[in-house]
Amino acid sequence: MVRLDCREALKKRSKSYQKARIKLQKLYERAHRMQDDAMHKYTTHFVKEYDAICIEDLDVKGMLMSHVASKGVHRALFGRFRSYLEYKCKSAGVKLVIANRFYPSTQRCAACGNIKKDDEKITLSGNKKNGTKHNEYVCYNKNVRTTTRL
Repeated sequence: MVRLDCREALKKRSKSYQKARIKLQKLYERAHRMQDDAMHKYTTHFVKEYDAICIEDLDVKGMLMSHVASKGVHRALFGRFRSYLEYKCKSAGVKLVIANRFYPSTQRCAACGNIKKDDEKITLSGNKKNGTKHNEYVCYNKNVRTTTRL
């Protein structure tokens, strides 16, 4: 038995299979163009609206290794978003700041600079020690307890 190459195998398929395959390819192309259009619109809006933009340098390859979030990370198109922002900021003269991925930005107090550690950290479920929600920030360094919504 002689092994068929891919072209010969496609010729052997039925016409309805080939029609369905072409239809699916068109749908994938349409989805790709819609994502690309939305990405261009978002990045253009950011560049026109702000003088400086700060994004975090994410470990996308490491995030793709996670079996839990890999599909969502892949669909989020972080790499394309960053490359669009880089070239649009460069052409428009907008300052683009790439934050280090290990900088504790979500755990640092904007008022005093205190970095939360251990059970004081804010997670998606909130702060268990003080009973705050994930979108509330409590500055522990000051004697006055102030709560702000993020």
